[in-house]
Amino acid sequence: MSFTARHLLGIEPLRQADITALLDRADHYAEANRRGEAARDVLAGLTQINMFFEASTRTQSSFELAGQRLGADVMNMAMQASSLKKGETLIDTALTLNAMRPDLLVVRHPNSGAVDLLAQKVQCAVLNAGDGRHEHPTQALLDALTIRRAKGRLHRLSIAICGDIAHSRVARSNILLLGKMENRIRLIGPRTLIPSGADRWGVEIFDDMAEGLQGADVVMMLRLQKERMDGGFIPSEREYYHRWGLDAAKLAHAKPDAIVMHPGPMNRGVEIDGTLADDINRSVIQTQVEMGVAVRMAAMDLLAQNLRAERAAQPA
Repeated sequence: MSFTARHLLGIEPLRQADITALLDRADHYAEANRRGEAARDVLAGLTQINMFFEASTRTQSSFELAGQRLGADVMNMAMQASSLKKGETLIDTALTLNAMRPDLLVVRHPNSGAVDLLAQKVQCAVLNAGDGRHEHPTQALLDALTIRRAKGRLHRLSIAICGDIAHSRVARSNILLLGKMENRIRLIGPRTLIPSGADRWGVEIFDDMAEGLQGADVVMMLRLQKERMDGGFIPSEREYYHRWGLDAAKLAHAKPDAIVMHPGPMNRGVEIDGTLADDINRSVIQTQVEMGVAVRMAAMDLLAQNLRAERAAQPA
């Protein structure tokens, strides 16, 4: 098997072969899910704990459903009401988790690097469900699978990522993944929402949608991360939509068969026109949600295989 990682903490450590192995396995699960085929023996006897220190109904539900479809015993820990509110540290949390002996740990945390720290202290496989402004690897993988299924390939495409790049871990993971797969990446948005140093990432940068979308195969819109903004990053939502929100007129600059993506939840009429978001001929937003379950099933399957092999190799 070409996927040998112990954890899935980010896209950065993955090789092309790792990404391809994950996507191939996810493709299998996407088709099995559509046929209604169960795979409950894959994680049978294993425990999956979902720890979301930051709320995300969509991602948590997707991981929960993925684990259940593979036969895991799934437990959600209500971290907002946990002893962390009383001053418990991440190290204390890791010690508590080790005592519970989970096999798969899914973590979302508002601080960058927190998931990596937990992974160093626990004795199970850890999946990063988003940490601060760092990474959101399964979102990038589900986006990649959606693109591959729609376009028939995941290399040498022109992909525009538009909007709030500065505050988006989704953008960071996508830039890393799509770059590893030899795509041309364009970042489009107001200069206030383009991170400093982005010109060194091997991407092209535009502040004009018409120019940036010219000839694009994929148009990926991002949510405005207003909860992470502490200043005047945009003039107003109305002005933002006028200049950087995706509508039919702006999309006309992309290729005629360009697909439209959004990680959700969407701010309709701010980041994207609602009619365009629902256009079954151009929008693959609902497919992204569907592929999210398949990708998370694939990631947990492959990590569990590695975990079992590691445990079998340990002396009794």
